[in-house]
Amino acid sequence: MVANGPSFRLLPRLDVHNRFYWTSGEDGVLRFLRCDDCHYFMHPPGPVCRRCLSRNLTPEPVSGRGTVETYSVNIQQWIPGSDSYILAWVSIDEQPDIRLTTNLIDIDPDDVRIGMPVEVTFELNDDVYIPLFRAVSKESTQ
Repeated sequence: MVANGPSFRLLPRLDVHNRFYWTSGEDGVLRFLRCDDCHYFMHPPGPVCRRCLSRNLTPEPVSGRGTVETYSVNIQQWIPGSDSYILAWVSIDEQPDIRLTTNLIDIDPDDVRIGMPVEVTFELNDDVYIPLFRAVSKESTQ
């Protein structure tokens, strides 16, 4: 069995602060706000740097690589006929204190491990690109 996530997703409301994040998957690149003054990545996005209070923030691309910090396999069918899915907390390689609550896809739940390297992929829903993660492929590690 491979868990590929819910067949139904609630989509975020896009605003001036988060639009770049939810649409950046169009080109396959994950982006976070980064402070131009102290270089701290921020997530979730907001108008002010949480570290130095600067308002000089710019969306910046990251590698899209991360590590599974923890996970849970949901087998409850909240929507009749839906598949099980893996809910995970993924830290981002560039700044491990940035963690995304996300789904792991294209992997058997028995194969998921804490500390497993993962890479981003995106699922398009309306005009929103949902960042999901899958195990790092052997081709992308070379």
